[in-house]
Amino acid sequence: MREAAKRAQHRSSGLLWAGMIAAVLIAVGVVVAPGLRNAGEETVSPVDLGAAEVSPAPVLPQVEQLRVHVIRKYPHATDAFTQGLIWHGGVMYESTGQYGKSELRRVRLKDGNVLARRKLDPGFFGEGLALVDQRLIQLTWRSGIAFVSDVVTLQERETLRYAGEGWGLCYDGTSLVMSNGSSTLDFRDPESMALIRKLNVTKDGLPVDELNELECVGREIYANVWRHDEIVRIDRATGRVTGSIDASGLLTRIESRRADVLNGIAYKPDTKTFLITGKLWPQVFEVDFEPR
Repeated sequence: MREAAKRAQHRSSGLLWAGMIAAVLIAVGVVVAPGLRNAGEETVSPVDLGAAEVSPAPVLPQVEQLRVHVIRKYPHATDAFTQGLIWHGGVMYESTGQYGKSELRRVRLKDGNVLARRKLDPGFFGEGLALVDQRLIQLTWRSGIAFVSDVVTLQERETLRYAGEGWGLCYDGTSLVMSNGSSTLDFRDPESMALIRKLNVTKDGLPVDELNELECVGREIYANVWRHDEIVRIDRATGRVTGSIDASGLLTRIESRRADVLNGIAYKPDTKTFLITGKLWPQVFEVDFEPR
C-alpha cells in the first residue's frame, strides 16, 4: 500500500509539471499539437506567417501635365509630309515621306523657303532624321535602309542597314534612338546602326504604343504619338513618361481638313524652345511647354 501511494504521488507531480510547461508554451505563442510534428521540423510562429503577406504596390510618380504655348508661327510647305525635323546652324532640316515624294530638305524657317533638297528614289518612303557630327541620317519606312548625307551639300555618302521598320530618329550624343511604331525604342550605333539595347516606354505603368518622331534633349526624349495630338517626355534611362504635352488646337478647323497628323519636333538650344509641325501642315510653330 505504501508503494502504491508513492507511485500515485509521482504521477500527480508529473501531471502538475506538464501543465506548468504547457502554460509557458502557450504564453510565448508556441503551440505544439501531439503527433503533428516530427523531431527536427521547423517551428512556425505567428511572426513567420505574417511575413508572407503581399506588400502593397509601389506608388508611381505622377506624369506632369503640360500644354504648348505658341511663341510665333512660320510658313510651312503644304506638300511636305513631315517625318523628321532638325534645327542646326540657323536652318531647319526636314525629312519628308510618301512613295515618289520623299525628300531631304534644308529650309529657311522665317519664310518656309526650301533652300536645298535631295529627292529619294521613288521606291523609298522617307522617315526620321538625325544629325551626327556632319552627317544627316535619314530612315526609310520598310526598306531597312538609312541614307547618310553630308549636312552641307545634302549629297549621299553611304547607306546603312537595319532590321524592322524605321519611324522616328534622334541622336543623344552617344547613340541613335529609333522608334518603329511600337512602345519600344532601339538604341543603335551611329556608325553601323547595330542594335545596342532596347527601352520599353511606359506611362502610369502601361506601354505607350505608336511612338513616332523623336527629339533627344539632354537626358530626355520627346516623342510624337502617332494619330494623337500628344507629345510625351521620356526618361532616357528608365523609359518612364515624365510629362504629357497637349498639342491640340494648333490648326484652325479649315486647316485641319487639309492637313494630316501632328509629326515633327525639333529643339532650338539657343532659345530653349521647340519647333513643331505636322504632315502637310501650313505652319511651323515655335513653342515652349507650360503646366496645364
